[in-house]
Amino acid sequence: MSILDILKYPDPRLKNPSEPVTAFDEPLQTLIADLEETMRAGPGGVGIAAPQVGECVRVVMVDVSSKPKIKHHGCLILVNPEITAWDGYAVAREGCMSVPDYTGNVIRAVNISLKAQNAVGDTQEYDMEGYEARAVQHEMDHLDGLLFLDRLVSRRHDLFRRKTYQKKAQ
Repeated sequence: MSILDILKYPDPRLKNPSEPVTAFDEPLQTLIADLEETMRAGPGGVGIAAPQVGECVRVVMVDVSSKPKIKHHGCLILVNPEITAWDGYAVAREGCMSVPDYTGNVIRAVNISLKAQNAVGDTQEYDMEGYEARAVQHEMDHLDGLLFLDRLVSRRHDLFRRKTYQKKAQ
């Protein structure tokens, strides 16, 4: 397993649409393991998509289980994911490992139904809500070459520079 380099905006590769996964082979398993290690190495990361590490295949990983009181399905590996239904909309702040210096307000569906394959190719279906649904939608956008910057409510009023914290001198 390796911690992979995250592509940063404005890298043009982040705009490339991803190809469906057709082979559930050893290279895919290695990519999935590397994605998990990379996601867990980042500060507060709850998701990652293969295009963020330069692999234009339809694979995302989402794990919001570290967030207290959030309904979730554990660590999800979603291959060739497809949203089959959605309901309700809400605005919330999002950040991204590929846009490390900013956060922004984005409108997303509150509830989604999702169909995806797992790491070995078995089809799974999920009903998600709230934060987990938002995280999945965010990661799936990467598969289509979209960043949260493309979905801001308003570029003028809803993009915020991240605060940076310095260690206190002792």
